[in-house]
Amino acid sequence: MGIGDLAGDLLRGIEGIGQGLAQPFSDPVVRLGVTGLSRAGKTVFITSLVANLMDRARMPGLRAAAEGRILSAFLQPQPDDTVPRFDYEAHLAALTGPEPRWPESTRAVSELRLSFRLQDGGLMGALRGIRTLHLDIVDYPGEWLLDLSLLDLSYEAWSKDVMARIAVRGEAQGFLALAAATDAAKPLDEVTAKALAESFTGYLTEARKAGYSDCTPGRFLLPGELAGSPVLTFAPLPEAGPAPRGSLRREMERRYDAYRAKVVKPFFRDHFARIDRQVVLVDVLGAIHAGPRAVEDMRAAMAGILSAFRPGRNGWLSSLLGGKRVERILFAATKADHLHHGQHMRLTGIMAALMREAKDRAEFAGADTAAMSIASVRATVEEQVTHGGSVLDAVRGRLLSGKEAAMYAGELPENPAAILAPAREGAQNWLDADYSVMAFAPARLALKPDEGPPHIRLDRAAEFLIGDKL
Repeated sequence: MGIGDLAGDLLRGIEGIGQGLAQPFSDPVVRLGVTGLSRAGKTVFITSLVANLMDRARMPGLRAAAEGRILSAFLQPQPDDTVPRFDYEAHLAALTGPEPRWPESTRAVSELRLSFRLQDGGLMGALRGIRTLHLDIVDYPGEWLLDLSLLDLSYEAWSKDVMARIAVRGEAQGFLALAAATDAAKPLDEVTAKALAESFTGYLTEARKAGYSDCTPGRFLLPGELAGSPVLTFAPLPEAGPAPRGSLRREMERRYDAYRAKVVKPFFRDHFARIDRQVVLVDVLGAIHAGPRAVEDMRAAMAGILSAFRPGRNGWLSSLLGGKRVERILFAATKADHLHHGQHMRLTGIMAALMREAKDRAEFAGADTAAMSIASVRATVEEQVTHGGSVLDAVRGRLLSGKEAAMYAGELPENPAAILAPAREGAQNWLDADYSVMAFAPARLALKPDEGPPHIRLDRAAEFLIGDKL
């Protein structure tokens, strides 16, 4: 660590003390981080959550709403002028228009401030009067969250880990062949470096489509303004002997280190390290549909990211010194509306089993964690269908093509081990089951003035995440 690093840490510590001293004399702020692994529905979650917190008729599980303690909720300008605003109005219009559609996914950090006017109950509430609470919702890609694990890995360790994980994946064979044919000890050649980076990016894109979660570095998939820059022009390489200065391998290592220092660390410092509560959205059904290896990959990813959360309770002294930690973490299996409600508990059980290792780490550090199955916007209705002489509990909805269809996803097991054991063992396929998914479009809605979009357990998710603050 250089003098500049020490000076920066000292300055941030002083700023943290100032913020801690000022906090008791200003309106309290809760920063809620929202992220998700591939195709989990972050944008829909935030849009529906905000809509249902503003119009609370569908939020009986949020105690402050049920007891009438939320007098109003309204959007305000966000405090961070350099962070893009989450485009809530456009996303809500997409979900609730005459021809509803899923909104475009956000591809960078964005933020939204929702403020509450609250009246506590009882004598203390009457004496205290009306108070204000600000909820700052920070939306960021899950791929960027997974990048935080790179901070503890050297280039050599990262390359070795990646090469071992992807060796058996069909999506990686093209990149692996190119890497094996490359002499990394030769002097740097930009054409070769670019070809390797593009091939590795192509693998990451296909791996994400196949349902894998370990698609890092995340900026390779969401490059933004960094597209084509040297900081994104590197790739893992097979193990080899010492590489001379100026070689391709040494330059790959330098660029990897620059990625960690100039991309990952600033994100952690400027956004992630300030989060109080966190929800991680997970497409568990999509992973099950993709097969055992995708499920095991998801489990490992969730276990790995917990170290980045720095979980624990924000004590008074910790907050005063700026040593913030994530207090509550919700792992939510999305798309529960793809299943009949009779299977929701089984989906929650699988979610809980998948996050067991992550949950143990977080709770040991003092954080509260929960697993839940939710649907941010309910796109289906339940019905029974007859198939092969059996009556099945199914769901019906409008497909992206516009046609109506009924779906039976398959019977999830009561014991999550029936899913996790084959995944841990590296099985190619499920032995005695077949799980399917469909891409439903949002249902056409006719909302009353006090209603947000229909959902499944979004009120319970909000109660866990911020109910104590309301």
